[in-house]
Amino acid sequence: MSLYFFRISHGRYSGASEHGSEFESREAAWSEMTKVCADLLGGISRSLKPNAEWHMELLDESRQPVFRIRLVSEALG
Repeated sequence: MSLYFFRISHGRYSGASEHGSEFESREAAWSEMTKVCADLLGGISRSLKPNAEWHMELLDESRQPVFRIRLVSEALG
């Protein structure tokens, strides 16, 4: 089992979990990440401003990004 950490960034805020989660594989970690994002995105999208970005990253044991999910808002025109 490998240890992974979640990091969320939104504007100037960026924070990573101090306590890791163990997963059997990268695929299992990805699956959990998508579930967590699904739970958070409703609230995030309601407060997202134009031309802003929110993202969640899954970090490996050495705190290097493995996966990233991004929500980007763009004002066009």
